[in-house]
Amino acid sequence: MSKSNDLVPVPRAPARGLPIASMRSVYRVHDVERRLDKLPQREHESLRATYERMLEKGAERFQVKPSGLPAMEHLYDELPNFTEVLDEVRRQLALCQDGPDALEITPMLLLGPPGIGKTHFAREIAQLLGTGLGFISMSSLTAGWVLSGASSQWKGARPGKVFETLVDGNYANPVMVVDEIDKARGEHAYDPLGALYSLLEHDTAEAFTDEFAEVPIDASQVIWVATANDERAIPEPILNRMNVFELRAPDRDAARRIARRLYQAIRAQHGWGHAFDAEPPEAVLERCAQCAPREMRRAWMTAFGNARLDGRATLELRDLPDAGSRRQPIGFTH
Repeated sequence: MSKSNDLVPVPRAPARGLPIASMRSVYRVHDVERRLDKLPQREHESLRATYERMLEKGAERFQVKPSGLPAMEHLYDELPNFTEVLDEVRRQLALCQDGPDALEITPMLLLGPPGIGKTHFAREIAQLLGTGLGFISMSSLTAGWVLSGASSQWKGARPGKVFETLVDGNYANPVMVVDEIDKARGEHAYDPLGALYSLLEHDTAEAFTDEFAEVPIDASQVIWVATANDERAIPEPILNRMNVFELRAPDRDAARRIARRLYQAIRAQHGWGHAFDAEPPEAVLERCAQCAPREMRRAWMTAFGNARLDGRATLELRDLPDAGSRRQPIGFTH
């Protein structure tokens, strides 16, 4: 795949100075033209449209990296239980900031209980780096070809997520999130994680072939972030290709910081926020901090709404949802 050393500013991401990018070819136009010429007339319309879209858009994509170490203090404050992962990202950013080298981040697996912020962290990293984001929730998919595409000979076939993210996006190095990788399940002979054996290796990822388009694409710059609750369900060869970070739920002090920051963020992000106190009462903060991080936003929103209905600027304990309540089934009882 061809590369260019011309650097251009890309107006994204909160960094010290504008992010910069070289232009990188993620496929060879000649390969696409050759495949298109071989298609029979009035057949494989979806595949034809894919090739035509590739030719129209061209092969060049931004290969982005921050021009200096980006400000990360807010992430350390917002995600105090991710300090080890954030330190690793900072090290990789430091290595590439003063030279022409591309940003290289070893594929990472965020391992820990549900609700502690793993998916939120992945999204924040994409925003920090100023690059694109591809997202695959393995728990809701059964198709083994979701990453690598399905042969165009099959009815309803389409490209895989890696191909779509690189070809339809603007970046050669997007963050690709494989959420709940331990929940992957295939159908019949398809292994939903099979494509990762080559995608997570830099050398083989340079010429990754999607089974639908059958055109090699350069996926070597993709930044991989996987999340999981249980590593025992993940094949050992996949684990060996990734940096595994075992995450724990935040301790009491960290949970309070997360809850307080979230209260302030919600208040600042909404026009109605000025009607409420700048700080939550101590008892309310303490109760909200007992929620899992992903439940805190819902708890605060419920509390804000209840206080507003009651005409108050100060939240009270009764405004928060009952942590011990359970959803009741809707329907007739017998």
